[in-house]
Amino acid sequence: MNESEFDKIFALMEVSFPESERRTYGGQKELMADPHYRLITESDNNNQIVAFLAAWEFPLFRFVEHIAVNPIMRGSGVGGKMMTAYLEELKKPVLLEVEHPDTELAQRRIGFYERLGFHLNPFEYVQPPLQKGQDNLPLKLMSYPQLLTDEEFILYRETLYRNVYKIKD
Repeated sequence: MNESEFDKIFALMEVSFPESERRTYGGQKELMADPHYRLITESDNNNQIVAFLAAWEFPLFRFVEHIAVNPIMRGSGVGGKMMTAYLEELKKPVLLEVEHPDTELAQRRIGFYERLGFHLNPFEYVQPPLQKGQDNLPLKLMSYPQLLTDEEFILYRETLYRNVYKIKD
């Protein structure tokens, strides 16, 4: 991926996610060297990036950290097609974080993932800060193709905290 493509993806990330749910430009760029991190893009007929999916791939499961579609393309089915293709690649559980379902937007987002086969897990979960000076962010975990067991939740959370959020034991 060249610098220009990365800049376009980061710009889309900035308009799609609040600051508490994304890294700094430098922090995001550093991830490109991590062997667990994968960035998938979707381009239009003019070869312009219109969507991306950023995921972490581990031996036991995969974690979708971000999926975003250009605001003018939202509702066109691009995001659902990208996620469906990603889910069909490997037969491994897939996790993602969502906000608590206490707003209409959060409920719509959860509904989108449920239509793709995800399940909202009941566990208490927080996203550690992605940038210095930020607080923990209370979120919920969704999983595909089924709900997590207590043991899976503990193991997967530990993997996320250690590898994605760089929290040392």
